[in-house]
Amino acid sequence: MIPIVKEGIEEYAAAHTTPPPPWLAALAAETERDNPLAMMMVGGVEGRFLECLVFASGARRVLEVGTFTGYSSLSMAAGLPTDGRIVTCDVDPAALAVARRHIAASPYADRIEIREGPALETIAELDGPFDLVFVDADKTNYLNYYEAVLPKLAERGLIAVDNTLWSGAVLDESAVDENTEAIRAFNEHVHGDARVVCVQLTVRDGVTLIRRA
Repeated sequence: MIPIVKEGIEEYAAAHTTPPPPWLAALAAETERDNPLAMMMVGGVEGRFLECLVFASGARRVLEVGTFTGYSSLSMAAGLPTDGRIVTCDVDPAALAVARRHIAASPYADRIEIREGPALETIAELDGPFDLVFVDADKTNYLNYYEAVLPKLAERGLIAVDNTLWSGAVLDESAVDENTEAIRAFNEHVHGDARVVCVQLTVRDGVTLIRRA
């Protein structure tokens, strides 16, 4: 794979980012110790980025597609006003069990609602508008998630989509697996969508920010 940011730069950025609070550090440690998919966790730098994004945008209603063990949910909750709320959804009961436990032990349990089940079904059940939508779930459904949440986005809302550089595989012509092709298709679709304005950032594995045009 093609490196997105040099390892030393990643380490420097992490070292110069405010460290996570104890409850978030405990969640990260457990996920890294017990979950073979721990690399899916957003981690300290992107977690703080999401927190700042929520804080700077003044978001009060947040939708997260892909809870995993809850690191990103708790990160975003820290940027919410006291009356802000996050709805987060996932299909993995084992990961959600970890998320529920750590969210309950945090100061933000009253701001986060977990929904277990297929994300497209959950999105269909929810009323908008949402001020921020964070998508970090199965890549083959990225286009479907985008189309499902866009009508429910607030007028000045943002969609943030993770992993859009896919460890550099988007530039690797030999990478033709299902996930890579899905990410490429998503990137091209959003870039060409006249309904929105987007910017692709080299934060961790690539984060694309999208707003209405």
